[in-house]
Amino acid sequence: MSSPAPSTSLERTYRYLRIGIAGTVVAIFVAIAQAATTYGWLTSVSDYYYTPARNVFVGALIAVSLALFALSGRGAERALLDAAALFAPLIALVPTTVAAGAVPGVDVACSGRCFPTEYEADAANGVAVYLVLGVLVLVLALVLAALRQVSLATVWPSLLVAALVLAATGLTWAFAREAFLDQAHFVATTAFFALFAAVAVRNAFPRRGPQPSPVFRVLYTAIAVGLVLLLVLYVVLLPQADASGIPIVLIVEAAALALFFGFWVVQGIEKWSDPDPTILAR
Repeated sequence: MSSPAPSTSLERTYRYLRIGIAGTVVAIFVAIAQAATTYGWLTSVSDYYYTPARNVFVGALIAVSLALFALSGRGAERALLDAAALFAPLIALVPTTVAAGAVPGVDVACSGRCFPTEYEADAANGVAVYLVLGVLVLVLALVLAALRQVSLATVWPSLLVAALVLAATGLTWAFAREAFLDQAHFVATTAFFALFAAVAVRNAFPRRGPQPSPVFRVLYTAIAVGLVLLLVLYVVLLPQADASGIPIVLIVEAAALALFFGFWVVQGIEKWSDPDPTILAR
């Protein structure tokens, strides 16, 4: 029996990145489960930012962002994954709003969900770092394009999306800070999973290159449909999340993370032996 052909450095890099992204979901689930032994089951996954699970939650999302940039592939899928990589740090660095009494030890001065004032300095620090690094990455990309190290024709959609997201973030932070703190986490979370639903569709029905087998096409389609349905539930249920006493939003967010995990497992299996393992085939 012949031994398998040795993998290339590029193959191993893509394999490990996909495994690593899936592993971040496991890390978040373990951190939440451990925090739940003390704080109980909170309203949402994001509420655990205000518990000792915060370090793992933030670190995992930053790691996901870096990995998505590395895995961005080509064409439309590059723009989709690069955009998702832009929103992941905002989910991590700008915490969600909470209701009074929703998280033990966290006080808010409103009757509904609002941003805890004591965490505004943390958000300010995170947003400043996010904007500075984002602008530096844009400048670096333009310099590399001028030096013909990258093709501007292939990366301009990603650069345009990055410029728009950074501009919107900077302007709303500067001139509508209260609205930013109230909505940024929700908007970033919704955009992140919506983009991944689109990525799953692209993997199920690629416009060019090898087509997935029927099994993988069904799996990608199921992930996309599941994410869309969960996003609808998330948008509809979040305003009433604290009224029912049942952590419905927590369940919805956990299911979305499970589908995100499933996407990388499915794609990792499909593309494990791909000699050119970028997301979008030539």
